[in-house]
Amino acid sequence: MDIVFIEGLHVQTTIGYYQWEKEIKQLLIFDLQMGTDIRAAADNDELAKTIDYAEISTLIAEFANAKVVDLLETLAEGLAAKLLAEYPIKWLKLKISKPQAVSEAQAVGVIIERGSRT
Repeated sequence: MDIVFIEGLHVQTTIGYYQWEKEIKQLLIFDLQMGTDIRAAADNDELAKTIDYAEISTLIAEFANAKVVDLLETLAEGLAAKLLAEYPIKWLKLKISKPQAVSEAQAVGVIIERGSRT
């Protein structure tokens, strides 16, 4: 399996459990690995036959801002489901970091894996 990845994608969005979080934008950082087969794209140098990471990056930002949710878990599950349904992704690993959530920590967040690596 081949992996197309996006690392360190910064998105400003509204997310959080507390009322004050619902009134501000916060930074989230997305790291995404997507398992696919890149051979068809490589054979003829065709973007249309692979996962367009620029398109996915835009989708992530739009998805994160489409609906306010309380939990990173909710955001991660919804985003993973959308990616798996709409793109030729067999497996993905998604990490969402919230760097300003806990002042004593560099970042907190979630990592999920969905799909099959086989």
